[in-house]
Amino acid sequence: MTMSSGTIESVRTEDGVSPRILDGVAIAGEIKAEVALEVQELRARGITPGLAVILVGEVPASQIYVRSKVKTCGELGIHSEMLTPPESITTEEMLELVAELNAREDIDGILIQLPLPAHVDTKRLLEAVSPAKDVDGFHPVNAGRLQSGQPALAPCTPAGIVEILKRSGLAIAGKHAVVVGRSDIVGKPAAMMLLNASATVTVCHSRTVDLARFTRDADILVAAIGRAGFVTAEMVKPGAVLIDVGINRVTDAAEVERFFPGDAGRAAGFAKRGSTVVGDIDPRAFARSGAYTPVPGGVGALTIAMLMKNTVTAARARRG
Repeated sequence: MTMSSGTIESVRTEDGVSPRILDGVAIAGEIKAEVALEVQELRARGITPGLAVILVGEVPASQIYVRSKVKTCGELGIHSEMLTPPESITTEEMLELVAELNAREDIDGILIQLPLPAHVDTKRLLEAVSPAKDVDGFHPVNAGRLQSGQPALAPCTPAGIVEILKRSGLAIAGKHAVVVGRSDIVGKPAAMMLLNASATVTVCHSRTVDLARFTRDADILVAAIGRAGFVTAEMVKPGAVLIDVGINRVTDAAEVERFFPGDAGRAAGFAKRGSTVVGDIDPRAFARSGAYTPVPGGVGALTIAMLMKNTVTAARARRG
């Protein structure tokens, strides 16, 4: 495995043929450019899409992520507001805040940054967001619309997966897609979106017996289980498309060498930062694939782009 420009790693198989790298950063750039044009059109008609992000407490990782969302809004011409109630806020106070945002005509999207403090009822809050403003796609109404094939605000990461496949010219219809992971945020909606795109879909999880029997049959393998390097090379069908959703931080030097043997770039980055990231697919499995999403630089790059797209979609639907 060798390093290419930027954060994307190139892989070469034993026969010298390189699998195709699915560059999430480039695809996210395409989507943002399209959203910026849509925003210009809406603003010319007197409509400025608006996004409100609620960030509770002082969680450094969440603060960085929310700032990225707000920054992207500014770049694309979307109005954004970041609301930062204290960690002591109650569920009832949060419900009042959501109700106020639901009632505002200038706010098209409401995003509640997770995780919330343990004493706050996350489920009640997510269901309190108006489905028309649910740009995270978590509301049961939007989940039901997605399941029935109706237009819906879809969760951003699964929507990004489908965009990567479609914009890369990779066939979905008729392919066997195996999704490893059954979360409401990624696994289940990803499976539903692939099914809606006419793939034959199998959903697996941590309790699936003989998991490799299913993954080795996948034309498209989506790994979203939250375990570093969980899918190994022996579990991959040669030539499969590998979509790695995981972002796992590795702080053990031995683990870095195991996942990235002989990779001087990774070793140098680890020595500098004390950590590196690896997906749910063992990077050594990429050499068996026909195409794959790297970590970083793959699926994760599309999440904010799809959030911006959902915000504009919500603005069009709400305000004509």
